[in-house]
Amino acid sequence: MKIVSIVGTRPQFIKAAMVSRAIDSHNKENKSPIITEILVHTGQHYDHNMSQAFFDQLTIPKPQYNLRVGSAPHGKMTGTMLPRIEKVLMKERPDWILVYGDTNTTLAGAMAAVKIHIPVAHVEAGLRSFNRRMPEEINRVLTDRISAVLFCPTVTAVENLKKEGIVQGVHNVGDVMYDAFLWYGDWARERSTVVKDLKLMQESFCLATIHRQENTDNSSRLKKILSAFEQVANDQCPFVIPLHPRTQKALHTNKIYMKKNPNIRIISPVSYLDMIALEAEAQIILTDSGGIQKEAFFAGVPCVTLRDETEWVETVESGWNCLAGADVQMITDFFHKMRQSERPETSDFYGKGNASQLIIEKLIAASPFDFKDWNPSSKT
Repeated sequence: MKIVSIVGTRPQFIKAAMVSRAIDSHNKENKSPIITEILVHTGQHYDHNMSQAFFDQLTIPKPQYNLRVGSAPHGKMTGTMLPRIEKVLMKERPDWILVYGDTNTTLAGAMAAVKIHIPVAHVEAGLRSFNRRMPEEINRVLTDRISAVLFCPTVTAVENLKKEGIVQGVHNVGDVMYDAFLWYGDWARERSTVVKDLKLMQESFCLATIHRQENTDNSSRLKKILSAFEQVANDQCPFVIPLHPRTQKALHTNKIYMKKNPNIRIISPVSYLDMIALEAEAQIILTDSGGIQKEAFFAGVPCVTLRDETEWVETVESGWNCLAGADVQMITDFFHKMRQSERPETSDFYGKGNASQLIIEKLIAASPFDFKDWNPSSKT
């Protein structure tokens, strides 16, 4: 069986790493069928810190194809990807296309495959923010609609699909990011020196990240978030902010300057292992990243989300996360509340840490021959 895995952004590299390990384990055990994986990197994230460094650090084999798409507006980026992905698929003729998450790479990979009748398997299917202004929401809705097999990370994701009339080929396998957190968490403890290098004490600092378009492309929201950081940063909980390139560009373009504050440390983007290490040692995390919301939950660290909604509703319902948007008062109030509250119990909302293995088992069980005459419209 041949699978083409299509990745292009940092979270997709991490998810693909876990599925690739599951494929390797399957093959080493001489199970049938032997699986060949072809890794395609669209180049959506193209600088060293955001792409190749992750392949190196996570010990993922070098992609057989790098399409070098680079940064561009949504339409142009997706349109550029389509013919390049299609060319690879026409050459490789895989049994399955595996796409991850909700990026332009996800949608372009799914569209290129389905148009030449190659079945699509979507990892992290069924997530919904119910905010159609988010490009990620459009990508995930469309990808789910044209996928033959949908791997959901939670019960909520399965229910979201059911409400949309999608029940065929739907599997709740758990979250591959939880697999990754468990696997690489041990590596981070052994290999990362970032906490020591930054001279930070365990649970004595706050970790903050901002990168989503809704915050970086809206100068008013960005200013409010930074203002809230300035108000709550203090000696007892200094802020560490790995600054995303998109955020750095937005600050420069809009001439937004933070007041000098010895308790706010802005650092360059860090590797995945270093980020896990920082998350595990932080007292509280403030972020607009979906992945980091979950990683905070996995690490047992309270989180304040700088968005008006989240796909990961379980983290909020369980008391580990709260939605503050870009409201200065809400951010400061939730910051103090989450720091002082007793930590709630955790639960296995995101599976048992074996999502990658289940994905391979389900793909093998759902023979691509079953989808020879597959029609996406039959799911509605």
